[in-house]
Amino acid sequence: GYMHDLFERWCPHVVVSVHPLTQHVLARVLKELKLADTIPLVTVVTDPCYGFWRGWACDDVRLYLVATEEAKQQLIDYGVAPERIKVSGMPVHPKFEMPDERTAQAARSALGLDPEKFTVFVNAGWAGGGNIPEIFRELVRGDLDVQAIFLAGKNEELRVEAESLAARAKFPVKVIGYSEQVEQLMHAASVMVSKLGGLTTFEALACRVPIIADAITPPMPQESGAGALLAKRGAGVLLNRAKDIVPTVRRMVEDACYYATMRAATSGLALPHSTKRIVEEIAALLPPALAKEEPATYDARIA
Repeated sequence: GYMHDLFERWCPHVVVSVHPLTQHVLARVLKELKLADTIPLVTVVTDPCYGFWRGWACDDVRLYLVATEEAKQQLIDYGVAPERIKVSGMPVHPKFEMPDERTAQAARSALGLDPEKFTVFVNAGWAGGGNIPEIFRELVRGDLDVQAIFLAGKNEELRVEAESLAARAKFPVKVIGYSEQVEQLMHAASVMVSKLGGLTTFEALACRVPIIADAITPPMPQESGAGALLAKRGAGVLLNRAKDIVPTVRRMVEDACYYATMRAATSGLALPHSTKRIVEEIAALLPPALAKEEPATYDARIA
């Protein structure tokens, strides 16, 4: 079959899965080819919170790389041996990192904003939908000492509406459509307003940006865990009503200690250099002769 052909064609030294279903398929193929004892199967768990699907647990995975201690505990509770699990952080792009103050100010200035002012980044995502537009409508009505960035994604109708709302706002608002440089927007942000989502959440945390998470509509199971984690660790606020956005932001602006505590809490959720850690853990499973080569010489194939 297709998978057998891939293995015979590329002869991998390590196999990595990032999905709960593919790991079971890969494990079966390795057994059928009698390679299970020779080629290690690694799974990078991209659900970061306790309560994820049991399908992530697989007896044939040699090494699990997880984002948090909560994710590690969930695998243990599903019967995975602790020695097969390492906490390495979420695989976010290295460009998402905590900016120093000069970088943050430069990011704001590049957007035509005040480099010194508290900046609210309203992230409507790639599709520009959900409850975020409603939250933004409430935000721009507020009399707040802030400035804002609104990311509409590929939703052109939403971008036009946001431009109209921004023109009537009591504070400066920069409206952006689709962007390939979301890390620059996060570097400019003091706080991000967004739906709950594993990767976006951890990209913001990697930039040390606290999160006001949309919880108006009951989140999906994999999202509710992220919300509970943010609230438990103090790195974010769950917004249950759109009209609560103004007092939520106002407290962050006016209570410096409250905001500083929330920002400090982000550092406990996003491990620095997490993607590098993941690559190093995988590389450690390569045969010794290959492991001595420079990383650039590794041949990575994605099926």
